[in-house]
Amino acid sequence: MGVMSGNPQKEPMHYGEVYGLYTQLVTAKAALDGYQVYYNHTGDKDLKDFISGVIKNSIKPSIEEVEKVLLANDVPIPPTPAERPSVDIEQIPAGARLQDAQVAYAIARDIAAGLTAMSTLIGQCIREDIALMLTQQSAKALKDGAALLQIIKEKGWLVPPPLHMETKNKVD
Repeated sequence: MGVMSGNPQKEPMHYGEVYGLYTQLVTAKAALDGYQVYYNHTGDKDLKDFISGVIKNSIKPSIEEVEKVLLANDVPIPPTPAERPSVDIEQIPAGARLQDAQVAYAIARDIAAGLTAMSTLIGQCIREDIALMLTQQSAKALKDGAALLQIIKEKGWLVPPPLHMETKNKVD
């Protein structure tokens, strides 16, 4: 039996997996910090609820999962930023406050970039457990992205590209 057979959790990680998970962890911790700021800047109830749900159900669990894998493989983890205090949106000067649509688009950008990064890392994985964990996190991100798109459409914040409305009649 070789070193890469048997229980994947007992197999060594390759350097790409270590780097990829470490990068994902740093990015998730930065997102946690940033989304707490976005939450404070958001006035729309639906967007505020969405941000709260993403923090609770996607970001924090992914941080815990990745930390667990890295620590089990003797990889030191980066520090977690301190929790941001909640503030009244009215305390933020209007000129300094982010608009709800800006917040929504920033989160949409993060989701798209995260999916690309996770897909790349999944393709590099040789440990099935890590690939499965990332696949599950990607599924959550896809669900979050779809929910956010719905909010963006409902609120009228969507700025679509040119729409293809007409088609030529096909000749049989």
